[in-house]
Amino acid sequence: MELTVITGMSGAGKSQAMGVFEDAGWYVVDNLPPRLLTDLARLFVTEGHVARAAVVCDIRGGAFFADLGEQLQITATQLGVTPRILFLEARDEILLNRYRETRRRHPLAGAGTVHEGIRQERAILGDIREVAEVVIDTSDLTIWDLRRTIVESMIDPEARQRMQVLFVSFGFKHGAPSDADLIFDVRFITNPHYIPEFAPLTGLDAGVADFVFSAPEAKGFLPRVESLLDFLLPAYVAEGKSHLVIGIGCTGGRHRSVAISERLAQRYRGRPQFEVGVSHRDIGRSTLLAPEDADLSQGAD
Repeated sequence: MELTVITGMSGAGKSQAMGVFEDAGWYVVDNLPPRLLTDLARLFVTEGHVARAAVVCDIRGGAFFADLGEQLQITATQLGVTPRILFLEARDEILLNRYRETRRRHPLAGAGTVHEGIRQERAILGDIREVAEVVIDTSDLTIWDLRRTIVESMIDPEARQRMQVLFVSFGFKHGAPSDADLIFDVRFITNPHYIPEFAPLTGLDAGVADFVFSAPEAKGFLPRVESLLDFLLPAYVAEGKSHLVIGIGCTGGRHRSVAISERLAQRYRGRPQFEVGVSHRDIGRSTLLAPEDADLSQGAD
């Protein structure tokens, strides 16, 4: 199994590091007393259900933290599992500013100052820093830079979790999806609702889809939105995003949005970076107009 120990200075970004491993599908444990490290690894090896785990062991463990070096050796010799160490640090002034912003106490500050706590912690962590496989200074990194750095340095490309991309068709008359990261409004495309044979059907029917894609507006829209998504989706993957919801909306959510969502999902299925799904939220709603909607120029769609 793969076992990574996340440690380092308080305020240097260990919580963000945990999120990276969790998003990549690792089993993550926070604030594990080092003395339990070998037992946890033995459990994972014996049960065989956990292939990759990341644990945070840091100064919050108090007196227990002194056991970390010894436990790393025991885990390697007794179980044949050699933990990798990810050490996060930052300059003193940066850590001070982060503590001022969060108004949290440093674990070692006690009745003293945050600066004194940082100084003590840096001295205590000196030995473990020397044996760390990866040391990252987060002083000048944004959250997204940090996540990207951890992914590139610690997560095997073959083991990285694919970003989930969900295309959601919907009708604006029923409200836009609240969890959508991106929303495209396709109500400008000629509406199949006004073709009598198409009105009771949906965008899943070939005739309706052909009608939608033959519209001049659709022919101009699709290459542009595909070009945009070709740029955006890999950028989100590089940023470390694990889940992306793309809303495609028409008036009623039955014809245009359905056909286009299916078309876009088909384009990105099979690509190794993505796990693609489609949800048609309003496809089963009635095609009848409510009295208050009777004068809408776009109809029920």
